[in-house]
Amino acid sequence: MVEMVASSFLAKPFVDGLSAQSVMYQHCAFCGLAQTLAHYGCQSCGSETLSWRESKGKGRVYSVTQVGRAPTDAFKALAPYTLAIVELDEGFKLMGHAQTGLLIGESVVVSFFEHDKRILLRFLRE
Repeated sequence: MVEMVASSFLAKPFVDGLSAQSVMYQHCAFCGLAQTLAHYGCQSCGSETLSWRESKGKGRVYSVTQVGRAPTDAFKALAPYTLAIVELDEGFKLMGHAQTGLLIGESVVVSFFEHDKRILLRFLRE
């Protein structure tokens, strides 16, 4: 229970950003690494000098897959759907829903949609 509370608190800037239709990420003041979702220390150098920044929401498709069977009842209405891992221009990777037919290496922009009372990411061809 404590771990869930801690992780929820730690991810709050990211989740609040989604609600405001913005992608937030952590930036290390010591080595400059950009990381997501949320950590107590830099995943590269271990520094705790992290701050939250807003992404410009542009990147390139790193990986893409088609989901035919939803993992939970909440996503059955969306199936089949495409998921992609995108490397954002700031240097971190993020997974989200994606426009059908995206190819690895394509330029994309972040968009948002509401599903099951949650704001989710969708990557669209630029």
